[in-house]
Amino acid sequence: MSDTLFQVFGRHFHRHCCTDHMKLTLFTDGGARGNPGLAGAGALVVDERGNPLKEISEFLGTRTNNWAEYQAVILGLEAIKKIVPGASRKDLVVEIKMDSELIARQLSGVYQIKEPSLFPQFIAVHNMIVKDFPRITFTHIPRERNKEADRLANQAMDKGR
Repeated sequence: MSDTLFQVFGRHFHRHCCTDHMKLTLFTDGGARGNPGLAGAGALVVDERGNPLKEISEFLGTRTNNWAEYQAVILGLEAIKKIVPGASRKDLVVEIKMDSELIARQLSGVYQIKEPSLFPQFIAVHNMIVKDFPRITFTHIPRERNKEADRLANQAMDKGR
């Protein structure tokens, strides 16, 4: 099996012989100390070999935990848009891994959104999927497999002290 090396913003990626799709994984986590309370979002973008491409840590002010979880996804997808040029995004495979089963299932269409404050967050993600990321999946993972995104979310919450 041969593969082809190509470059995006100075980073090298491999396209394998049998597919033309580049894959990125986005780990996300949001949290709030108190609910609502001081909130933060963390996200980590890695390439198909697990090499980190971008870390995001952002203080969100006073928000709920679920709002922060959505915002982490939004910030991560915005970061990927800066990494991968528009023309290449249609072939990009993105897997979003998060430890919030609720948000993963809402974004996958399994659960309904019942909290009105989350509708704008859901619509923001949905619009990015439609416009920029047609090959996206959401995967719930155990908290212990999401330590880096958790660290980034806590780092962001620490900024609000």
